[in-house]
Amino acid sequence: MSVMRNLRKAAQAAGERRGRPVGDGPSGGRVDLSHPGRSPLGNAVVNCAIYRDGVRQHAAIGPDEAISHVRKRPGGFVWVGLHEPGEEEFSGVAELFGLHPLAVEDAVHAHQRPKLELYDETLFMVLKTVRYVEHDRLTSTSEVVDTGEIMVFVGKDFVVTVRHGGHGSLGPLRERLEAHPEHLAKGPSAVLHAIADQVVDHYLDVAGAVRDDIDEVEASVFADTRGRRADPGQIYQLKRELLELKRAVAPLDRPLQQLTEAGLPMVDQDIRRYFRDVSDHLTRVSDQVSGYDFLIDSILQANLAQVTVAQNEDMRKITAWAAIIAVPTMVCGVYGMNFQYMPELHWRFGYPLVIGVILTACSLLYRGFRRNGWL
Repeated sequence: MSVMRNLRKAAQAAGERRGRPVGDGPSGGRVDLSHPGRSPLGNAVVNCAIYRDGVRQHAAIGPDEAISHVRKRPGGFVWVGLHEPGEEEFSGVAELFGLHPLAVEDAVHAHQRPKLELYDETLFMVLKTVRYVEHDRLTSTSEVVDTGEIMVFVGKDFVVTVRHGGHGSLGPLRERLEAHPEHLAKGPSAVLHAIADQVVDHYLDVAGAVRDDIDEVEASVFADTRGRRADPGQIYQLKRELLELKRAVAPLDRPLQQLTEAGLPMVDQDIRRYFRDVSDHLTRVSDQVSGYDFLIDSILQANLAQVTVAQNEDMRKITAWAAIIAVPTMVCGVYGMNFQYMPELHWRFGYPLVIGVILTACSLLYRGFRRNGWL
């Protein structure tokens, strides 16, 4: 518990520097700093607060002191936010809140699929966060979708959030929730709902931005670029990035369905209804992503078909010119065999006649190929 003592001492020192006692009663102070390294609670803990009736009670307080206050006076809960904690940093928090070792391992090492698990009286949920990566022009190596993770531990009197990645900050979300205490008053499950709702809303935003890229690629495939064709590498890269978004969206369907069902005592009955709305939004974005995946497949097939058609046209042109060139080649080949007795070999008009026959035959072939679209 040495880590927890250090966090508590840092919190008390920060409170004294600000001239505020760390005790009971509401406080308007904010600890949610933009960078975890500047947090007075330590390198990993970016925020820790007690909420009673939806109102924040403490600023600059350590997790151990916060949970002690809550359990002495039931009716509130603690929300601890961490960003990419190490094993040593998270071990004290895990011991304090009685988190399951398997869930702790997942939270520290990340790279998990979206899921929902119940360990004794603690609910553990993994959500994938996504961010659209702005780019001037889509290339075969462009990064379009950047992903991160949020792990949420929910108990009867605490919420512990662990965030991985450089986006998906929960600071603005915490401030919005604190501005609506009636929602926070419903307990830890209200925080879980707000996080899931924000994550799914970001899915919708990213899906809309990806659609713009798909429209751009589609336009380039069917545009008349005077012989320049769309790069199949761009289309394939966009499909890879869409798959990254699909991996975040698709597995979340079952966990959200579970949260709408009865049987999870730490989920408030009223909050269950809100999870239905989040589930509906997820279904919408899931349908969009599936549709985009099918559309990209169609665009890729259309591009390959265009390449095949262009190759066939090139082959027809080559064949047509080869047929035209074959006429003078054949005639000149016959008269180049150097036989002594050949018709018209010593005739005065033999040469003009041969040239005329060659030009006439080539002209007729060229006209016929042009009429049939081969040239």
